Amino acid sequence: MNATTQTQKFREAIQKEAPAYGVTLTADAVSGLAKYYEVLSAWNARVHLVAPCSPEEFATRHVLESLLLLKHLPPDASVVEVGAGGGLPIIPCLIVRPDLRAVLIEASQKKAVFLREALSRTGMANRATVIAERFENVAAPPVEFVTCRALERFEEMLAHLLEWVPAPATLLLFGGLRLARKIEALGFVAEAELAPQSKARFLFVVKKS
Repeated sequence: MNATTQTQKFREAIQKEAPAYGVTLTADAVSGLAKYYEVLSAWNARVHLVAPCSPEEFATRHVLESLLLLKHLPPDASVVEVGAGGGLPIIPCLIVRPDLRAVLIEASQKKAVFLREALSRTGMANRATVIAERFENVAAPPVEFVTCRALERFEEMLAHLLEWVPAPATLLLFGGLRLARKIEALGFVAEAELAPQSKARFLFVVKKS
């Protein structure tokens, strides 16, 4: 399957499946998300960003699941993504919501280069900053929301992340039931939202007061 065909399949899937995720996408948003898919696909062979998958799976499991964040973000929200990796969930959110601003923290220099390229190619560079460093080595930006989807050793690092996040702030964390148990063990209460078309992937909303 050539790149043009893959992109077309991605576009078709994301438009078809968006209503199941409670998302309304404009034509500009679909084009921006398709451009992001193209950039990530081109880089993925050189820098492992996401596990190989079909255009349809990337549209649902990666992009549309990322957009579950949007209902939790008020107008003009500022978000930090920790362990940004391939830019999921925050780059799709920036593409769909022009009012959002973000800081992307990523320890891998190669992935940080990709993130800057993806933000530039999708026209998001003026609303996002990339910090190529481990989160625990930088001061937490004064934001309202912190999200994380693929932090290395996530469960092990969760206690450090919760300590690092400023109060009051809301954490929007993607994971499974093991992560839910870890959040509870650390003394926090999480609201869990099951991802559509999934039996075991959740978005956890944790308020740090």
